Amino acid sequence: MNKKKKALIIVDVQKAFDDKKWGERNNLDAEENISKILQLFRREGWSVIHIQHTSDDPNSVFHPTNEGFAIKGIVEPIDDELIITKKVNSSFIGTNLEEHLKTNEISTVVITGLTTPHCVSTTTRMSGNLGFNTYLISDATAAFGLKDQNGRYYDAETIHNISLATLHDEFATILTTEQLINDFIK
Repeated sequence: MNKKKKALIIVDVQKAFDDKKWGERNNLDAEENISKILQLFRREGWSVIHIQHTSDDPNSVFHPTNEGFAIKGIVEPIDDELIITKKVNSSFIGTNLEEHLKTNEISTVVITGLTTPHCVSTTTRMSGNLGFNTYLISDATAAFGLKDQNGRYYDAETIHNISLATLHDEFATILTTEQLINDFIK
């Protein structure tokens, strides 16, 4: 596979998700795994794209004046790595992400980030629908527990696993960090 045809997309790995308001989270190693993948992409000279969620609401943890807006240090952008801000769940809506990928002839994307059922899932679905060869890394994303419309609570691990199941083989190939590292180095 041509090195220039791959991109790592890191979705919303921001300090906002450290806020206690989100509740129980699974996969506490997600950021560490994203960092491992990021190091691989940097070492190989492949494209890295950071997605940063922003809000116009000054009270939001994602507002640019709040500490939560900042990308976590473990995956902090360097040099010429692209940073794209978005205001909705999809990294493709209202941004130049699709144009950037196509202009740079990138056909394969690896998606990581926060959170599995929201921005990661929506970005993955759109990536697959737009025709990109899409990989989602199961242990390089995480979820929080959620209540449904009837007030029933689903723990973070259940939310994470069901989200991955809805994407598997339809919108993306689901791999672990280890599988990705072993497959992409070959």
